[in-house]
Amino acid sequence: MRNSFGNIFTLTTFGESHGMAVGGVVDGMPTGVDIDLDFIQKELNRRRPGQSKITTSRNEPDKVEIFSGVFEGKSTGTPIGFAVYNTNQHSNDYDNMRSLFRPSHADFGYFNKYGIRDHRGGGRSSARITIARCVGGALAKLALRKLNIDIKAYTSQVGTIELDRDYTKYDLNSIEDNIVRCPDSDKAKQMEKLISEVKADGDTIGGVITCVIKGCPVGLGEPEFSKLHAQLGSAMLGINAVKGFEYGEGFHGVVARGSQQNDVFASSEGTITMKTNHSGGIQGGISNGQDIYFRVAFKPVATLLMKQDTVDLNGDSTTITARGRHDPCVLPRAVPIVEAMAAMVILDNYLINKTIHI
Repeated sequence: MRNSFGNIFTLTTFGESHGMAVGGVVDGMPTGVDIDLDFIQKELNRRRPGQSKITTSRNEPDKVEIFSGVFEGKSTGTPIGFAVYNTNQHSNDYDNMRSLFRPSHADFGYFNKYGIRDHRGGGRSSARITIARCVGGALAKLALRKLNIDIKAYTSQVGTIELDRDYTKYDLNSIEDNIVRCPDSDKAKQMEKLISEVKADGDTIGGVITCVIKGCPVGLGEPEFSKLHAQLGSAMLGINAVKGFEYGEGFHGVVARGSQQNDVFASSEGTITMKTNHSGGIQGGISNGQDIYFRVAFKPVATLLMKQDTVDLNGDSTTITARGRHDPCVLPRAVPIVEAMAAMVILDNYLINKTIHI
């Protein structure tokens, strides 16, 4: 398995959903960065289960312990090792799934690839593994603070309830004002109601998360195989339950003509800028200094609290009814994960960019 992410700023993760702990090692962290432990824990709290009535009731404190790479509150430039211990597993909830393949899960692929699988919560394929990504992303955010680069994501759609695509119409500082993490309070109430109704039915619902990166300098990304948008897309598509990625106008822009889509250059007080930002802050695979914005589509969670048809390890038809504690909608808890992956991509590319000039 490939368990490492990044080139210069790297994250290597370990752990399973029902194992002793989930953790990782961050390497390539610049030295001398103030390590705000309260901030890192706050980022984990945004992802943790049991945080509201519309998320899973699994009650984990998700308290992070850092073992290395930090001295007197600052990064030392050496590997930062960390772990979050699992304390509230209900492994017995998965006993009935030991010999069954759950629909739309990784079970079938894992078993055929490795010949063995951890049936307790999906093991390594569980979304609980994203804990390590949130820690790595929080560390990256602390480094990006020094560069005045800000990353904010929010729930922009749940089911058919959606916000305007134009993120500039919303106050992105209000994202944490509701449990859905939506900057439109009226839409947030509608989303919350829908998620609650879906949960009551034992069903699930999907949606879209929008992410905005402000303050990114010109020049990040490579012109060929490591285009910045390709790296962001890869990072987002590697998150559990993600089914789609688009940046800038994305699919929405294909109905327009080039004369409507081109971002025309302009000069403002001697600074080159653009009159529009249909490109989403990236052109030719390289950041152009404008806001980077993209959308990430999440499917409905695959675990349903209702009977479904399936097969067992021998291929015999049977049924399965999931037990345990599961999210009816992954969107609210996925917001910090999207931010974390974006932060690691941007910091990694910033550090790569420092190597191209002597």
